[in-house]
Amino acid sequence: MTRPRPSISPALAGAVDLSVLKQRAQDSAGGSAPAGGVEITEANFEAEALLRSSRVPVVVLLWSPRSEVCVQLADVLAGLAAADGGKWSLATVNVDVVPRVAQMFGIEAVPTVVALAGGQPLASFQGPQPPEQLRRWVDSLLAATAGKLGGGPDSDDVEQVDPALAQAREHLEAGDFAAASAAYRAVLDADPGNAEARGALTQITFLERATAHRPDAVGVADAEPDDIEAAFAAADVQILNQDVTAAFDRLIALVRRISGDERSAVRTRLIELFELFDPADPDVIKGRRNLANALY
Repeated sequence: MTRPRPSISPALAGAVDLSVLKQRAQDSAGGSAPAGGVEITEANFEAEALLRSSRVPVVVLLWSPRSEVCVQLADVLAGLAAADGGKWSLATVNVDVVPRVAQMFGIEAVPTVVALAGGQPLASFQGPQPPEQLRRWVDSLLAATAGKLGGGPDSDDVEQVDPALAQAREHLEAGDFAAASAAYRAVLDADPGNAEARGALTQITFLERATAHRPDAVGVADAEPDDIEAAFAAADVQILNQDVTAAFDRLIALVRRISGDERSAVRTRLIELFELFDPADPDVIKGRRNLANALY
C-alpha cells in the first residue's frame, strides 16, 4: 500500500492538507468528522494509519457525512474504541474530502471498514452492522493480532514530538490560523530547517488569503481578464476548490499577455502557488513547463 498523490498537498512532508483545512476554515455544510478517532488526510495517512498499525490495530472507517448510516456506524465504533482504552485505534476517512485516500482502499460503497495491522489490510466489511456484531468483529481482530504488534495504550506515542510542534499542530487542527502561524514561527526560530513548520506556514498563508476572497472571484476575473489582482483572487479560489489546472492556466495566460513588472509579479505568484504542492505533482510539472514556455 503506497501513499496517494496529493491533491492539494504539502510541499514538504509532514505539513498539512489544504482540502481539510479549507473545510474547517469555511465551516462547510458537508458535515464534521465523527466524534472519536483520528481524521485521516493525505498528509497524515502514513503516520496515523500505516505506522500506527505497527503498534496497535487501526480500524479505518471510510464514510460520508451525507449518509446517516455512516454517522451511526461511526458513533458505535467510537464508543467501542473508547471502551477498549487504546487496545486499537479508530481512524476515519471522509471520502468526500480525501477521495484519493478512499481510492487506495478500492472501496465501492460507504460505509466500508478496513482493519490494518503491520501496515497491511487484515479484515474488512461494508455496510451497517449491529453493535453486538461489531463487538465480536473487534474482539476477533484483537485476538488475531495479540502479541504480534509492538503496541498497546502505552506504546501509541512512541514517536517523540517536540512539544512546541505538537502545540502548533493542535492550533492548526482547531483551525486557529493565527495561533498556528505564531507557533510554527517559534518552531522555525528554534529550528530553521524544520520542514513541517516551513510547509505549514506556506499553506496557512495561502489559506488566510484565499478564504478572504469574494466567492464570485472567478466570474469577476473572467469579466476583466487583464486585471492582475482579480486574476490572483480567482486563481486562489480555484486552487481552494481543487481546480488546480485552471488556476495555473489562468495565470500563465496572463503572463503571455503582459510585460514588465506586472509580468514579474504574476510569475512570482505562480511560483508561490507551485510551492503548495509536491514538486513531482503532474499539475506542477506541467505548470512549470507552460510557464517557462510563456516566458521564453
